[in-house]
Amino acid sequence: MNEFIKLELEEAKATMQKAISHTDNELMKIRAGKASPSMLDGVLVEYYGSPTPLAQVANINTPDARTIVVQPWEKSMIGPIEKGILNSNCGLNPQNDGSVVRLNVPPLTEERRRQLVKQAKEEAEAGKISIRNIRKNTNESIKKLKSEGVSEDEIKVGEAEVQKITDSFIAKIDVLIEAKEKDIMTV
Repeated sequence: MNEFIKLELEEAKATMQKAISHTDNELMKIRAGKASPSMLDGVLVEYYGSPTPLAQVANINTPDARTIVVQPWEKSMIGPIEKGILNSNCGLNPQNDGSVVRLNVPPLTEERRRQLVKQAKEEAEAGKISIRNIRKNTNESIKKLKSEGVSEDEIKVGEAEVQKITDSFIAKIDVLIEAKEKDIMTV
């Protein structure tokens, strides 16, 4: 196989791997009824006038499956942390006792579980779309190699290889969504 085509294939694999990682991260943010510090990853807190990720101003841990405890490094941060959690629309109500903020993660209703599965499927579909876009861009790049003296047969072989890679990465996303759906629907 032509060196240029090999380079395009390697680049496509690397980019598709990033798409898988992004999809996995997005799926991790969808809570499955169990408390997890990653549920607060998108929460920003007003810290000396600038929005700062919650993890940079407090320690976040889960003492049990239904509770998240946020312990600020400065006691004056309790109010902004509560406000940040409420503004993040993560569906959790903060309760503070003066030194820590506790978040009780309510058990999911059947309807909410179905909504979360739908949301997870949307994230997975977004991941598949980005992989297909990478395929399209790689195929276009391979076709442009014809002007550099790459034969039609090599281009066809390259495009077939791109399709194989695409299929394998889409299968990986299917595995991720299947596992997440099972996780969400398990009571």
